[in-house]
Amino acid sequence: MAKGFEVTGIIHTIGETQSFGHNGFTKREFVVKLTGEGEKEEYPNYVALELIKDKCALMDSYQPGDEIKVQFNLNGRLWNAPGKPEKCFTSLQAWRVERMDDVPQFAQQPAPSQAYDDFDDDVPF
Repeated sequence: MAKGFEVTGIIHTIGETQSFGHNGFTKREFVVKLTGEGEKEEYPNYVALELIKDKCALMDSYQPGDEIKVQFNLNGRLWNAPGKPEKCFTSLQAWRVERMDDVPQFAQQPAPSQAYDDFDDDVPF
């Protein structure tokens, strides 16, 4: 089973949905410039992710320049062709994309109000 990961970043490019084979398999790729913790502006880190099947439509409401949070699985597979060296393919398959404006931020709790100033703590016993 693939392990889930999460990144934040700015959309650099969004590809068109592509169909493969006779069974109608679809795939859509997009590239994100990472902006999360530990990223350095002077050394930008671009990551290509993909959406498959019904998830391809997730990018329809986004455009380059939007800041997003992406949850994805890291998958890999080996490919062997007769007479050729073995090759490993790695894919980052996104399954949730959220606009950073829509992601709830944990705000600091406001200081307790003065509502308890009038509280009578004189216990009747």
